[in-house]
Amino acid sequence: MARIYFIDVTNRDGVQTARLGLSKLEKTMINMYLNEMGVFQSEFGFPTTRHESFYLQANLELAEMGVLQPIRLGGWVRATVTDVERAFELVPGIRHLNLSISTSDQMIQGKFQGTKSREDIVSMMVDAVICAKAHGTETVGVNAEDASRTETDFLIEFGRAAIEHGAERFRYCDTLGYDNPFTIYSNARMLAEKLGMPIEIHCHNDLGMAVANSLAGARGAVDGGQDAYINTTINGIGERAGNADLVATALAITKAKGFAEGYRLETPVDLTRAWKISKFASYAFGVPIPINQPGVGANAFAHGSGIHADGVLKDPENYELYSFDEVGRGEPEIVDTGSQICSGQYGGISGFKRIMGQMAVKFKDEAQGERILELVRYANVASQRPLVEDELLFIAKYPGIVKKLLTLIPPD
Repeated sequence: MARIYFIDVTNRDGVQTARLGLSKLEKTMINMYLNEMGVFQSEFGFPTTRHESFYLQANLELAEMGVLQPIRLGGWVRATVTDVERAFELVPGIRHLNLSISTSDQMIQGKFQGTKSREDIVSMMVDAVICAKAHGTETVGVNAEDASRTETDFLIEFGRAAIEHGAERFRYCDTLGYDNPFTIYSNARMLAEKLGMPIEIHCHNDLGMAVANSLAGARGAVDGGQDAYINTTINGIGERAGNADLVATALAITKAKGFAEGYRLETPVDLTRAWKISKFASYAFGVPIPINQPGVGANAFAHGSGIHADGVLKDPENYELYSFDEVGRGEPEIVDTGSQICSGQYGGISGFKRIMGQMAVKFKDEAQGERILELVRYANVASQRPLVEDELLFIAKYPGIVKKLLTLIPPD
């Protein structure tokens, strides 16, 4: 039977959110946490963007070292030969790409202002796929941006051209959150049956249905005989009203009535990591987790009603669909630095050695401690917030990788 996979796009779609962003170290920590959680792939960035290149290269090095394994690291580019060529110029080791182009008549007319036809759209995508394959790309996904407002006959034409030239997946993008569970189910099933290729489901939350649409779309793809790949972001952070939330989607797949019996994840997601990854993303983005967020919100396991409180004290399953422990609930891992000592950009070696010592990290000499501290200072400058324990441990363990993550070389 066909299976469901997660492709998290926090490091691509999430960081495109207006007024939000992550440092390169924070993006790397997101990849580390996604890997620990069992997510199949991270869309880890933009290989055509110069300031991303060292970060992308460093994460690919971590993959080669076996640190970021088994997660796949995929890049996002526009479906043009120019973008593909630039991606391999800046990040030669990249092996997984998603190529994106708008397909709806609204976008063709309103975005391209009539300068491109449907035939041009297909031709550009095909040329980009051929170019990516020529560079040795292992997997290529083609993204139909605004697929939910695209005529189905054209989606089929677009997808058939993609698969004929070597693409492995078709990404159905509900770019404006326009679909509902019924329409996306039928579209995903139709595409799976007509194209005979795996279908990615990429949903936005403009109408509050991103998680429901993601499940319905995945079900449609599987019922159509093909694997389904669901795109998520941590805490649902994404453009406008956001994307399908990783934790809520994982909970829905495993806990929703009857779903798990017929629609299985290829790789189990470790939900005990949910609290940790959600709290880190909240801290790094500077966006509080909504009080009613599934699994990780402050009220997810809070009971104010007398009837509910009585029932949950007798048996938690009376009013809780899943347990506190299942989602790894606990406190955020911000470094305990005491009342005065912090690991900031102006910190000194004495306070830093005390902090690291609390985490059982010892330096072989003063010079090593100074080198790690200097990297911590730079990382603090990049994020403009105190580093969490895992970030400090990562810096101490992989200083060469961190130096690359913190390197930015503007063009002449």
